[in-house]
Amino acid sequence: MSEIIPHWLTKQAALSPQQTAIELVNGKTITFSELEQQSMSYARKLMTAGMKEGDHVAILAENGLEMIIAIHAISYVGACAVLLNTRLTAKEVQYQLDDANVSLLIFSDDCETIATSLKVMKSSFKEVEDLKEDNTRLKTEINLGQAFTIIYTSGTTGFPKGVVHTYGNHWWSAIGSALNLGLSKTDKWLAVLPFFHVGGLSIFIRSVIYGMPVYLMEKFNEQLVHDAIKNKGVTIASVVTVMLQRLLRHLGDDEFPEHFRCMLLGGGPVPKPLLEQAKTHRIPVFQSYGMTETSSQIVTLSPQDAMTKLGSAGKPLFPAQLRIQNANGQVGEIEVKGPMVTKGYWHHPEANEKNFESGWLKTGDLGYVDEEGFLYVVDRRNDLIISGGENIYPSEIESVISQIKMVQEVGVTGIHDEKWGEVPVAFIVKRKNECLTETDVLTFLQLKLAKYKIPKVIHFVDALPRNASNKIMRATLKKWASKENKG
Repeated sequence: MSEIIPHWLTKQAALSPQQTAIELVNGKTITFSELEQQSMSYARKLMTAGMKEGDHVAILAENGLEMIIAIHAISYVGACAVLLNTRLTAKEVQYQLDDANVSLLIFSDDCETIATSLKVMKSSFKEVEDLKEDNTRLKTEINLGQAFTIIYTSGTTGFPKGVVHTYGNHWWSAIGSALNLGLSKTDKWLAVLPFFHVGGLSIFIRSVIYGMPVYLMEKFNEQLVHDAIKNKGVTIASVVTVMLQRLLRHLGDDEFPEHFRCMLLGGGPVPKPLLEQAKTHRIPVFQSYGMTETSSQIVTLSPQDAMTKLGSAGKPLFPAQLRIQNANGQVGEIEVKGPMVTKGYWHHPEANEKNFESGWLKTGDLGYVDEEGFLYVVDRRNDLIISGGENIYPSEIESVISQIKMVQEVGVTGIHDEKWGEVPVAFIVKRKNECLTETDVLTFLQLKLAKYKIPKVIHFVDALPRNASNKIMRATLKKWASKENKG
């Protein structure tokens, strides 16, 4: 039987009613009491719009206060929030709406164009705000075993799967982070990662559990982040590699103040020169490893180990477990277990059976653990391309390019990019006597894929490298791409 706790926002509002919950760049602040009242009011309006307990309600929005209020409101109704990536095309979003059995979509003004093309019952944030409040009683307790969010991630087959997070998953993710980083009464966490990703969302869950203010930033801007750390009391910031690179360039010969105690860095491998540069500037970088399935970070490397364990993601957080399958001290598949790990994917029994065994999640990532227990990730999910913190699977791009009639076969891989970490590159074999240009392919993809998934370069080749099982040898593709890139 799952544990029942008081609703975490209501509890924090009772404990610290006048404590700042959210601070905006314009200086406006929202207390926990105000956040509670606004979220409860919005919940009653959502119920007027037709939302009820157990429904799947999607949110399509850029970072903003209204999105956080809506997420809390959904929890007061007892529904499940499906968070949608705003960088996806209408076709990609529609697939997720259908797959998740969404009954209502709420969206921000800046997403109106794509929202209007979607086949689902929908309302803008403002349209909901203008409704009268339903008088149905709201939830006063949280069942830790109940589903709270669904966030989609691409599988190795290229088809997105909805990762179901329970309240308990989010709770234990917050507890694991606190036990690792510690808590301070002066803490203020900068939130600039996309809130539709679990890394961004988790900051606001920690906020209501810790009673900690969040400095909310709608879009990354190195000057504004620099100012927030230097002058607005920010003590912790969650970033990806490209953000840290831009912050370091902006920092110049300056340093961050002593109160800034953690730069939590995720989203893929970190270049050694960048870590060395950060150390020179005495920036406390905490490298981490996590995924949607683990409700944010599950392995973290502290600054004191950063240079002696260069390249390591660290050790698993309390109470997470980690093992390397069939490794014998060598490289093998990374498996993780813990109360912050999802129990499975929404309506994907085959994937659940394949990826979960006795509570252990088979991540699909390759790595090894050294003699002191530090994890080193060798390859992110084998074929995965990580570009600016976004996960891109080659097979998804390949399936779309294959829809072009002039294409006989296609292989996609990632190459190193100074700005984004990696970018996708495609190798295409044209059908005999067909005329197809790079422009033709890119024009086709603009309507089918999010911009960050579109290959930066298209190479036309006579044949793709395949092994005895007729599988594309991506390692060879990567060598080709690197050679072409250098050339």
